[in-house]
Amino acid sequence: MQPADTRASVTTPDAPAPDASHDDRHRPGQRAFRRANLALFAAGVATFVLLYSTQGLLPILSADLDLTPGQASWTASAATLGLALALLPASALSDRYGRTAVMTASTLAAATLALALPFAPDLTTLVVLRVLQGAALAGLPATAMAYLAEEVHPSALASAMGLYVAGNSIGGMGGRLLSGWTAAAFGWRWGLAASAALALLAALAFRLLIPAARHFTPAPVDARALARTVGQHLRNPLLVRLYALGLLFMAVFGAVYNTVGYRLISAPFHLPESVAASIFVVYLVGTGTSAAAGRLAGRLGRRGALYVSIGVTAAGLLLSLTESLVCALLGLVLITAGFFAGHATASSAVGRTATEGRAQASALYLIAYYLGNSLGGTLGADAYHATGWPGAATVGLTAMTLAAAVTLYATRQAHAARQQDRLSRLSAR
Repeated sequence: MQPADTRASVTTPDAPAPDASHDDRHRPGQRAFRRANLALFAAGVATFVLLYSTQGLLPILSADLDLTPGQASWTASAATLGLALALLPASALSDRYGRTAVMTASTLAAATLALALPFAPDLTTLVVLRVLQGAALAGLPATAMAYLAEEVHPSALASAMGLYVAGNSIGGMGGRLLSGWTAAAFGWRWGLAASAALALLAALAFRLLIPAARHFTPAPVDARALARTVGQHLRNPLLVRLYALGLLFMAVFGAVYNTVGYRLISAPFHLPESVAASIFVVYLVGTGTSAAAGRLAGRLGRRGALYVSIGVTAAGLLLSLTESLVCALLGLVLITAGFFAGHATASSAVGRTATEGRAQASALYLIAYYLGNSLGGTLGADAYHATGWPGAATVGLTAMTLAAAVTLYATRQAHAARQQDRLSRLSAR
């Protein structure tokens, strides 16, 4: 996810607008541009390696610590919960102390906390450390795109952001695979240690590569102004619906990916743990469907794209209920494709809908998104423990039913508004 895993980040204050004839922001071909791109790529890898490091080893944690799937899933949900709670404060701190300072502190603090995870003596300690780690990680998604918008020339901004998102994607998948494969061979503590080592190297690479900010202007933290802006967004019905959709799509993703490892190592499949951990390669499907979502929305409209995304996700959940391994894997592909298309459609609409305070509007979307991961992951794991895979799939189908209801309500509201506008024009003649 970021994904999102995560494909959306806290977008930014608008980039500064210097005199076009003397715009010294980084451009392709310049050494500083390459360094900024590589630095943000490394930071994205570090962040999402750590955020999802326990998701690939939940069955191993359950076996070693005698945990239910619901208990083990808290090691994944705790990090996204901590991140969600810290996004707005981290965004405000970056306005006050600078983008590079907050990103550096965020990645290094989270990587340092990761070094303590393998030594956690019990579940409670592990969950507490994961909450703190998630909160520390919030500085990157809350700040990265603001840095790029301020320091990179507009003509190269899309490619720079694309590379940052690629780092998120590779980190999200790589964290799951690295920890899962290592844990299958040597135990979960070594799995977490491997993720920590990779993340620390990426964090150090970020610190060495990132060019100094030249266009950042410090701004005081105005809690009242922030609260007013947040309140305005939460009173906007369209934004609230988009936040709800982000939460619901991510709830499906959390429910499925927190439990699919348990299913694959159990009857009727009985796959080895190392093979079950490899299932996160399916995450790459999201790279293509996130890009295709824009074209789909252009052809069908935003609500049309959402209906397709909901339908594909629901179809994948239903297909996954069969006891055929091929159908189960195809179902997972459809779930992943539908999730990323829906998330990309909803998150991109947030920036277009919010005319003011876009950074806060996007932050609220990400808060809902990561809360959905925590909620869906925990509920899905508890349901799996109670009734097996049908329970986890039911959590996902319930979320998609609610998402369809939200989208249908929006469709009816739009239709009523068009009818009212037509009647107003007729009466004015």
